[in-house]
Amino acid sequence: MSESSLHHDVKGAPTTTVTSSEKAAYGGGSDLNEQNSVELMDEAALAACGYKQEFKREFGLYSTFSVSFSVLGILPSVASTLSYGMGYSGTPGLTWGWVIASIGIQAVATSMAELSSSMPTSGGLYYCVGVLAPPKWAPFLAYLCGWSNWLGLVSGSPSVNYGNAAMISALCTLANPDYVSSNAKTFGICIALQFLCFVCSAMPTRYLARLNSYGTVLQIVSLAAVFVGILAGSKNTPKFQNTHKVWNDIQNGTEWPNGIAILMSFLTSIWTMSGYDAPFHLSEECSNSQIATPRAIVMTSAMGGVFGWFLCLAISYTVTDVDAILNSELGQTFIATLDQILNYKTTMAFGILTVICGVFCSQGCSISASRLAFAYARDGLLPASGVVAHVNTRTHTPINACIFNFIVQIAMLCLIFAGPVAIGAIFSIGAVGAYFAFTLPVMLRCFFAGDRWRPGPWNLGRWSLPCGYLSCSFVALMLPILCFPSVRGADLTPDAMNWTIVVWGGPLFLAACFFGIHARKTYLGPKINIEHLRFPDGTSMTQEALRQAKREDINVVVAPATDA
Repeated sequence: MSESSLHHDVKGAPTTTVTSSEKAAYGGGSDLNEQNSVELMDEAALAACGYKQEFKREFGLYSTFSVSFSVLGILPSVASTLSYGMGYSGTPGLTWGWVIASIGIQAVATSMAELSSSMPTSGGLYYCVGVLAPPKWAPFLAYLCGWSNWLGLVSGSPSVNYGNAAMISALCTLANPDYVSSNAKTFGICIALQFLCFVCSAMPTRYLARLNSYGTVLQIVSLAAVFVGILAGSKNTPKFQNTHKVWNDIQNGTEWPNGIAILMSFLTSIWTMSGYDAPFHLSEECSNSQIATPRAIVMTSAMGGVFGWFLCLAISYTVTDVDAILNSELGQTFIATLDQILNYKTTMAFGILTVICGVFCSQGCSISASRLAFAYARDGLLPASGVVAHVNTRTHTPINACIFNFIVQIAMLCLIFAGPVAIGAIFSIGAVGAYFAFTLPVMLRCFFAGDRWRPGPWNLGRWSLPCGYLSCSFVALMLPILCFPSVRGADLTPDAMNWTIVVWGGPLFLAACFFGIHARKTYLGPKINIEHLRFPDGTSMTQEALRQAKREDINVVVAPATDA
């Protein structure tokens, strides 16, 4: 919408004045009730994005952070992807490699946090793309961003559950050497875990907040216990490896140069740190969302980066034979690592603890993915959107979106029967799909948004653009790297191929084709289900502006908003 047409619409629209006599409706008299005040500001911030309040706001900063930290699941996530970090480059990929990756990851997370304060909707990144992209390209780019983000997030829970199933099988083998794992057994374990995650994601918000608050405590305590246990309980002599060897002995497990192998090992940190967008998707259920949501994103990425590095350091300094771990008959790198470092009882205890943490991680992924599916269905992006977007009137949660995701996740888990390389692609999907969606709105904000960008109350100020440039550079480098196979030339067979580009790029290509053939005629970008709230000069109502409106008699204009 042009500036002139915006003012024309605003001028012709009715006005609603928040007068002193009406302030009681928003919290009571001149001494406004703080809780009602925050609720009003949250609803107005959402209304400024063009949506009405549908969820109960029963998440706070800590409970939102709890879900996000559960999605990260540092202990089970590192355990599930250790074979990549250690297998591609040995311990250097887990030490200084993790530090370098964390710098880029933190830049992406901080840029995302700034977006979440400006546009606190469940649609998150997809909505931001629709607002920040050039109008002609906004529907198409929002469409691609939505599908990529959903593919990355919906694959999170089954990939964690597959890692959990592999750890359970390894623990069974460790306890009983006669135990024989099979694809059918692994699939059965994954289905059971996935159903549990589905049940959790459909629960009322107040129970989810409480569950994930407890889960976060468990995750932190378990991570600390494993970290200390590995360092103190090492059965090897000497207990710790030489620092020079740990940081410099690159054991290249690929056919690429050492530099590429190190970059490929970033998959462990990138996949582990791909869940900090969860607060964005929970912003419509979070109180004081324009402040709490960005803080939860930054807290998650920062704490996850530090704690994950500590765990990787403990492993790197205590392992004695990387090749033996990677080729262990246990079939799971983390359990094999514990077995090499610790005694039998401690290995079993830490293994079980990691699986329990993995369940919390997986259900956190399911919660976040279900809210994302709801937001996309609300805008007509997904098949059967009218059904998927329904919010259950008893639980006030998107149960239909939970069911939709559950069906897709079961289909993904069927890749187990196609072999380890095929099912392993869901880990790369989570990283590639997520970071493509994470960075697309940041790129648009840096290079194309212009005056379409309006920062929220939590913003980076003068550091916004430099941080955005670093984010874009890091992801532009890493997305192709994450699609590299470990071998090349004559050794590159279908069994050794990295199928990420097919499993992620294939659906994205089909979505682009469908958009060109049909969806471009019906899909015009993120929808709104109420009118934007604006002030008479045409600017969007922000949290700070609403505070002023509550204290003074200020006209608030309800204007049709088609510019989003």
